[in-house]
Amino acid sequence: MSSVALRRATATDAGAAADVWLRSFAAALPTVVRPRSDDDVRTYFREVVVLLRETWVAEAADRVVGLMVLDGDQLSQLYLDPDWRGLGIGDRFVDLAKQRSPGGLSLWTFQVNKPAHRFYERHGFVAVEHTDGSGNEEQEPDVRYVWRPGQG
Repeated sequence: MSSVALRRATATDAGAAADVWLRSFAAALPTVVRPRSDDDVRTYFREVVVLLRETWVAEAADRVVGLMVLDGDQLSQLYLDPDWRGLGIGDRFVDLAKQRSPGGLSLWTFQVNKPAHRFYERHGFVAVEHTDGSGNEEQEPDVRYVWRPGQG
């Protein structure tokens, strides 16, 4: 495996970042119904995510293999290309998020995404709220996790 660099996303990364999101979502969440088409996702990444949010990418072998989006103290997205999972990239993203938001972080993940629960709990996040999904566009039950300094 080649080395992986984390860096801020640029406008030219939007398409590759959206493709990572699409591949990761399909692999990790096969039972969750996406309300938006692939083209809508790509447009959203191009017009909103990369331009208006603090978006980071993991780059290896001259391609984007992961992404993380921070929105204030919210870790709003963390997705890895399925072929690049289990190599420590997610750990590096979480460490970076904690550095960028040293006062604490929160995030949402779907209840069906048990691997994500284990991952975030390993990083000191604590589940503080469970919903029926009525507040997200997928209408999928989710969990809110919070990390505070000193929790791990």
